[in-house]
Amino acid sequence: MLALLLAGCGQSSSSSSANKNKVLNVTLQSNPATADPAISGDVNSSAMIAQTMEGLYRYDNNGKVVAGVAEKVVKPTNNGTVYTINLKKNAKWANGQQVTAQDFVTSFDHQVDPTSKSQVASDLKYVKNFAAVQAGKVKPSAFGIKALSKTKVQITLSKPQPWFGDILAAKAYPINTAAFKKYGNKFGTSSKTTVTNGPYALSDWNSTSDTWYYKKNTHYWGKNDVKINKIKVSVVKDPGTAQSLFKSGKLQETQITGTYVKANENNKQLVKTPNGSMRFLEFNDKHKITHNKNVRLAFNNVVNRKQLTTSVLQDGSQPAESLIPKGDLSNPKTGEDFTKEAGQLTSYNPKQATSLWNKAKKELGIKKATLTMITADTDVEKHVAQYLQQQAQKYMPGLTIDLKSVPLAQQISLGAKLDYDIDLDGWTTNWHDPLDFLQVADGSNPVNFTKWNDKTYQNMIKEINDTAKYTTQERYNLMLKADKYVTENAGLVPLYQQSKAYLVSKEVGGLNYTLITNGNYRYAYWK
Repeated sequence: MLALLLAGCGQSSSSSSANKNKVLNVTLQSNPATADPAISGDVNSSAMIAQTMEGLYRYDNNGKVVAGVAEKVVKPTNNGTVYTINLKKNAKWANGQQVTAQDFVTSFDHQVDPTSKSQVASDLKYVKNFAAVQAGKVKPSAFGIKALSKTKVQITLSKPQPWFGDILAAKAYPINTAAFKKYGNKFGTSSKTTVTNGPYALSDWNSTSDTWYYKKNTHYWGKNDVKINKIKVSVVKDPGTAQSLFKSGKLQETQITGTYVKANENNKQLVKTPNGSMRFLEFNDKHKITHNKNVRLAFNNVVNRKQLTTSVLQDGSQPAESLIPKGDLSNPKTGEDFTKEAGQLTSYNPKQATSLWNKAKKELGIKKATLTMITADTDVEKHVAQYLQQQAQKYMPGLTIDLKSVPLAQQISLGAKLDYDIDLDGWTTNWHDPLDFLQVADGSNPVNFTKWNDKTYQNMIKEINDTAKYTTQERYNLMLKADKYVTENAGLVPLYQQSKAYLVSKEVGGLNYTLITNGNYRYAYWK
């Protein structure tokens, strides 16, 4: 899913009682689809959940994995496959109930249950019996997690996962078991059917809400560290509106994009950071035209990524060289950045695009085609889609691109149902490992909305997943090969690595953004 950390470098001693109930006003670019952490797959839902939930581990104000609900970060036993974790006895839900080991079992089982249709089930794929549960061969209760007591949970992996600490910090939250049983399918659809255990409780929210609140969880074990009692969140899709609201003092933190970033270059309240997020084109492999490899390769060649980032986006985003963002991982032996070592795998060649398109038309027996491209209805997505439409129709004769901009939740639904031709989509990671992006093109993965079912690529992913067989260096080399294969075969067509730009009020302290971690208002304070 968003890759920013709201980290505090210390609380101001000048914070006074006058600021105690002062509301912090912030924005999201679109409506979160769900508050259910086990099924959330969109960036806005993930951002909301990160503010209101806490896993066994969490990220501290420097982006380091530390204990959350757990008493401490543990060292796994049994060759790195068994995590036995004691829970804090003072870890409580916002309704005052104690957070129990069973709450983690409930969440993990729900996430992996095939009937939940979770888009993030694969986050737990290293947990024992994942594949069997997903395939319906065994019940979710057979999943490799169990409550040893009320406050002791044990997680057994099928093989070592060196980054599992990050999964426990950013991808594996508990679910209030009583609420889950009470609300069933309605759990997580509104603040009334959701119970949180993080620094903030969720208030006045449902999936169509344009404003809602995070209110300090007075039962949170770390409540004394939480300095801001109430946060108002508003959905602001237009960056111009966001900028105006910020300048008028109605917002203290907001994301801006495109020309608004450039216009604020000299503004001391502007904060920019690279993001562990890639935008790409997905092609419905079940549709005849978009199944054609030459059609997809034509799109890979028709996009001038430098022009897209410098002239359309203008926010510091970088042209994609492959499917993996820069800064995601380094070579274990040489320290070389993964993306640099992978090399320039994307290309801009309009003549080649035209040639590939014409070849595809002959193969398909057509002279003209109309394809629908779906996108989220934000200002940025609309501008990017319009640029892609212009380029494709210019260099691919006989092609018409119809644009369909919808709310993000609807875009995700359309993608999951394969109700599209081309999807302007993306992926944001919370851990440093290229596999998180490579899996998006794996035909056996729930987050693969293309259903590109390339057996060679799937075998590559299986090898990468075999951490017991391959060394760290061997696995790194396998990921390099997979990155090259998926890009050169246009399983996905990478466009750009996002850069996040925020306007942050000089009245607010503790804001420090990193590549992969979500924003966390737990560390924010009034100066």
